[in-house]
Amino acid sequence: MTCVGVMVACLMLQVGARWIGGHGLPWTEELSRYAFLWTVFAAAPLVAKHCAHVRITAQYLLMPPKYRLVFRFITDMLWAALNIYIAWESWVVISGGLDFPELSPTLKIVRAYVEMIIPFGFVLMSLRIVEGYIVRYKKGTLLELVQEEFEMVGK
Repeated sequence: MTCVGVMVACLMLQVGARWIGGHGLPWTEELSRYAFLWTVFAAAPLVAKHCAHVRITAQYLLMPPKYRLVFRFITDMLWAALNIYIAWESWVVISGGLDFPELSPTLKIVRAYVEMIIPFGFVLMSLRIVEGYIVRYKKGTLLELVQEEFEMVGK
């Protein structure tokens, strides 16, 4: 929420400065870009936790719930594995940015520190996906995972 506020405040400052003074404030654009990056990658694990991400499920409508659950589990584990791979590859790139620091043009901060949210967000997203299955398994509500989304389709 803070990152969204920072982003909106920076954009409002930018618009106001251009409207009043005829030219913008370079640091507001850069800070709003970094705030947007943090907003996206900090919110993605929360979206994964609540199963609120975009998912195409029409192909499973004719399957019985147990088969839907099996396919959902397989695709979610593939998703979690892909997230870990992306986190690893992004960490490789970012660690290079720590070895040879690149300063941002206007704020003069090391970009690698800002970009560390990317691998962190992907790892946390994978943990939230797995956590969702563990919690539902312990509660005995795994099957509700696929029944809820198909009840919403009929509404």
